[in-house]
Amino acid sequence: MAAGSHYTHGLANGYRSGLEGRIAKELIARGIDPQFEKVKIRYSVPEKSHTYTADFLLPNGIVVETKGRFLSKDRQKHLLVKAQCPEWDLRFVFTNPQARISKASATTYAMWCEKNGFKYAKGSVPEAWINEKAV
Repeated sequence: MAAGSHYTHGLANGYRSGLEGRIAKELIARGIDPQFEKVKIRYSVPEKSHTYTADFLLPNGIVVETKGRFLSKDRQKHLLVKAQCPEWDLRFVFTNPQARISKASATTYAMWCEKNGFKYAKGSVPEAWINEKAV
């Protein structure tokens, strides 16, 4: 088979990789039914406690996080913080809110914030945030 054809053959037969397909073929050749993905084993991921150190806290209680790059792990963390600590008003200041969250996505940092209910600004903390009354 040509390079990559194991993978293509595997996908055509329900396998996600060429190696899975090759192992299944080997087992079948030995008279063994491969029983591919027939068993599901339950397990739990233990809860881990984390802390988030905010970049800035304004006198009115607004938390300001500054971001040049806004990685997937950052986005996940901030969604968890927002869901678990709704009493905190967390906002972002981005170097460029129009930057895409990844090369493969059309979603920008700004779009992500809007979708997830976060306020954001470009380049500096807006005067309006500073003058905002504490809730």
